[in-house]
Amino acid sequence: MNPSSENVDRIDKDRKTGGSVFLNDLFLVAILNGLLPSVAGSAEIERLFWDKIPIGITLPVGQERLVTFPGEVRVGMPSELSGKVRTQSHNGTVYWLANQSFEAQRIEIHETDGSGIYLVDLSASKEPNLPVNPIEVLNKQAHGVEKTESDSKHRNPRTPRKAQKAPGLVTLTRFAAQQLYAPSRMLKASPGIHRVVVTRRALHNLIRGESIEALPVASWQGGELYVTAVQLRNTGTAPIELDPRRIRGRWKAATFQHGRLHPAGTEADTTAVYLVSDRPFHEMIRGVM
Repeated sequence: MNPSSENVDRIDKDRKTGGSVFLNDLFLVAILNGLLPSVAGSAEIERLFWDKIPIGITLPVGQERLVTFPGEVRVGMPSELSGKVRTQSHNGTVYWLANQSFEAQRIEIHETDGSGIYLVDLSASKEPNLPVNPIEVLNKQAHGVEKTESDSKHRNPRTPRKAQKAPGLVTLTRFAAQQLYAPSRMLKASPGIHRVVVTRRALHNLIRGESIEALPVASWQGGELYVTAVQLRNTGTAPIELDPRRIRGRWKAATFQHGRLHPAGTEADTTAVYLVSDRPFHEMIRGVM
C-alpha cells in the first residue's frame, strides 16, 4: 500500500459519516475512495485530452507552467510573442514563463518524429488565482476513444449509428474523479464529456453556516449537465460534518469525497465536493454567493 492510500484509510477511520452523499441517492463509497488520494498536498496534474480541438492554456504572469506531451515535441512560437514569454522544451515537456499579459495566440506543437501536431491557444494574464499546476496532454485516440479509419470503412452504411446516450449524474462524477486523481494508465476519455473553463476563485460562503473555503478546481460538460470539482478546506478550529443540504444553489447532485472535515491545520482539514448542475458553475453561483 502506498503512503497516499494509507493516508486515506487513516482519515476514513476517523470520519463518522465517511463516504460520498448524493442529494437524492447514495453514491458508491468505494468508487471515490478507491480512486482518490486526499486533495490536500502538492499541486495535482491537470490532464487534457487532445481531440483535434485547440487546447486553451492561460499562463499566470511571472510563474512558470509545465505542459507535458505524449512524445518529444518542438514548439513553433509566433513572432508576436517575442519577449513576452520564455519557451523551453525538453523530453516532451514545454516550460512556459510569461513576462507580461497577452491575448490568446495559436501555437503549433509538432511531434519531432513527424507523427502529429497539437494546437494550443496560449494566453497570459495577471488575474489572481490562476492555476499553476502542471498540465499533461493525452492523445484521445491512444486511450481507445476514437475508431480507426479501417473501422469506419467496415461499418455497414445501412446500419444506423446508435444515438449517444448523454452521461448521467453518477457517470459525470466518476469521470471528474478519474480525470483529476487517477493514474494515467486508468484514464479513459469519453466522447460525450469535455472540459470547460472554470474560474479558480476562492468562495467563503458556498456552504451555509460553516467556516469553509471552497476553491473550484476543474469543470466538465456532458450533454446538458455540468460537473465541477470543488476543493473544500476547513478554516475553523472545530470539525465539520458535511451536509449537502447546506450547499447554496440549486444543484442536481452533490458528492463529498469525505463526510467530515477535521480542524484547520490537521491532516484531514481538506476534501472535495463534486457538484452537478444544468448550467455552468459561474452561472450557478451568480446571485447566490
